[in-house]
Amino acid sequence: MSSETAALKRVYRRVLAMDRAEIADRVRQQSMARLDLARYKAGMGFAPRMLATVSGAQPRFFFSPDAVPELCSRLRQLFPETAKQIIERAERICEHRFDLLGYDAVDYGSEIDWHCDRIHGKRAPRKPWFQIKYLDFAEVGDSKVTWEVNRHQHLVTLAKAYRLSGNEKFAAELFRQWEHWHAENPYPMGINWASSLEVAFRSLSWLWIYFLLSDSPAMPGGFRAAWLRALAISGRHIDCYLSTYFSPNTHLLGEAVALFFIGTLCPEIPAARRWRQRGWDIVQQEADRQIQGDGLHFEQSLYYHVYALDLFIHTAVLASVNQRSMPAEFDRTLERMLEALSVLARGGTVPQLGDDDGGRLFDPSRNRNLHMHDPLATGAALFGRGDFKALAGGLREETLWLLGESGVAEFERLPQVEPARKSVAFPVAGLYVMSGDDPKRQLVIDAGPQGAHTAGHGHADALSLTASSGGCELLIDSGTFEYVGADGERNHFRGTRAHNTLLVAGRNPAEPRGPFSWGRLPHVQAEGWISGKTFDLFAGSHDGYCRLPNAVVHRRYVFALKSGAWLVRDLALGYGEHQLELFWHLGPELNQVNGETNLFMRDGRGLRFLTVEGSEWTQTVERQSYSPVYGRKEDHDVLHFTTQAHLPVEFVTLMIAGANATLSEQRLTRIASHSSVAGYGYQAAQDEHSIVFGDGKPWKLDRWSSDAEFLYWGPGGSDSKRTLICCIGTYVEWSSQTIVTAKRAVLRCEAIESGNQFELVSSDPDAVVVNREGWKMLVSKDSPQLAGKLTSEEKN
Repeated sequence: MSSETAALKRVYRRVLAMDRAEIADRVRQQSMARLDLARYKAGMGFAPRMLATVSGAQPRFFFSPDAVPELCSRLRQLFPETAKQIIERAERICEHRFDLLGYDAVDYGSEIDWHCDRIHGKRAPRKPWFQIKYLDFAEVGDSKVTWEVNRHQHLVTLAKAYRLSGNEKFAAELFRQWEHWHAENPYPMGINWASSLEVAFRSLSWLWIYFLLSDSPAMPGGFRAAWLRALAISGRHIDCYLSTYFSPNTHLLGEAVALFFIGTLCPEIPAARRWRQRGWDIVQQEADRQIQGDGLHFEQSLYYHVYALDLFIHTAVLASVNQRSMPAEFDRTLERMLEALSVLARGGTVPQLGDDDGGRLFDPSRNRNLHMHDPLATGAALFGRGDFKALAGGLREETLWLLGESGVAEFERLPQVEPARKSVAFPVAGLYVMSGDDPKRQLVIDAGPQGAHTAGHGHADALSLTASSGGCELLIDSGTFEYVGADGERNHFRGTRAHNTLLVAGRNPAEPRGPFSWGRLPHVQAEGWISGKTFDLFAGSHDGYCRLPNAVVHRRYVFALKSGAWLVRDLALGYGEHQLELFWHLGPELNQVNGETNLFMRDGRGLRFLTVEGSEWTQTVERQSYSPVYGRKEDHDVLHFTTQAHLPVEFVTLMIAGANATLSEQRLTRIASHSSVAGYGYQAAQDEHSIVFGDGKPWKLDRWSSDAEFLYWGPGGSDSKRTLICCIGTYVEWSSQTIVTAKRAVLRCEAIESGNQFELVSSDPDAVVVNREGWKMLVSKDSPQLAGKLTSEEKN
């Protein structure tokens, strides 16, 4: 089947899936677009006659015009480096050199071509916006680059630079670009009207410009009238071409926010009251629809989670200063989103799961993953949360502009509270966060759906892991790099090879269909999550490889000791022979230690990888590309394992973090593996650990006997400590001595002895009995490790 035929079939199926409301809306939009073109050709305007008088209270922006000088003074005082950078960027903007996404100082020449992607040297045609194929790289280049400069957020930088410095050239350049843009972008012609979201972002920038400059001598006479006409045309476009069905995610949300802002702040526009209410209603609706019960955004992208959170926060603050009452559920949604972000930020950096859009609502230069903490600063002041303040790491410029001096005072008054460091499950989003004894080290497992709808911003990252420690990335997602391009790198960066998971037969678990769509999405599920005092245990699977001629299920177990060890057990279940590959993408700051094949470190932080001795998988360390921000590629190390084998196949990786990573003479050995039980021994220095995976049936492995689905024995973190962990079982025996019994199957049981102290921690403590005589015998043995052979009973 040709690609054209397949595309037509998808369109046909999409049309069949539309209900009457969607068909009617799409027909209305297409009709309106053609009527607007006819109106343009006839020389008719689009701006309405403004209302001469407006009733009601005077609308308020985040700050009043007379507060701007004091806010600028506070900005210089609180953020001297930021103030300096604003002026430096403004100087480059006056030279028409723009920082766009991950591209620095992009030179647009003496006269800005607002229709050009200067990175790729492509210019979009000047034709009606609805006729432009803005995702066709051959026709327009990367429209995202073109649109970024047309968001006019750099004009806000010029306005702030003028208010900070008093240098009139910044204001003069701002208004020159304003006039030039309107001359070069008559409505409805050109790519800059092709996305309602981009019109929305540009409108928000225009609002910031006006309220930053409205009482300054730099404001030209008559500008407010021109500004109102421009916003009236933009608001009309957004209102007519909402992404209700085309892209009902952050596109629709951003458009609704712009309608609310324009409707609130520009009451002279006849449609303002309706836009204000419509925008507000959609924002409330999308808060309920897009934010899942565990507080995470439904697109399965943490960048888009922050993107949506920014939009919600700005809307909430503007509503508040204009005396609009806030629904309690909306308030709670905001706080849940902030709580989710705070958990994911505890490792010092937010993992790059899913697409990285590269844009921001307030300051587009703060678009790296280390900037994803920003909403926590404003959230701390809004909700009185000292834990958000601790994780934010300080006040932000954005908080100053949104909340003013009172917000700064609230942030500074708020006592900093150490955030809870326990492991956390986000079951709806499918993210599982494993924390440990080091409060700044954690691992994140992605076991959620690939994304909403056709997973446009999701990656083929089923069961992938990321890890960080104190702001140092240990395991990373490779990022996004681009949405469209000449070389098809979009599919590489969002493909399975770019993630820390298993690849079968060189195929992604889902099929890419265009830059923002996937077909045959896998069913990814968490099959088990147990979090205890000394450990975490996760089990999950996906069926993305079941579409292969010989179906394969990938199942992954992750066992974490709080002391800093993560054991990952990957199973490829099925029949036939397959090529299997496993990738571990190292943080860019980690370097391979000389003379060590599996040790990667930086300033005392890093990872050691151990695999089972005797494994037939080949191992290489490769330099591959990752993208720290949209549009930029850099190199990093990837630990790559591969084999060609008959299924079922098992592969175990043990990762040691922290100081223990540098210990010499560490080994991981297989004790036994058959249909019902798999055992492993880990030796480091004088410590020996035993790890057993069962299937819920009674099993025997050397001197151990149990029906537990998981068992661990070892020091559990220190030389003087001994820990026995069993999960989903009723008994544990060692050398025929009963150690633990339970009246019923217990989800988790931890028997911990440290010095003279003994502790039993269990999900069902009343059901568990520890035989102290058996325990003493177990602890007294120097090395109660699995011996590496099956008992005669097992052999039979």
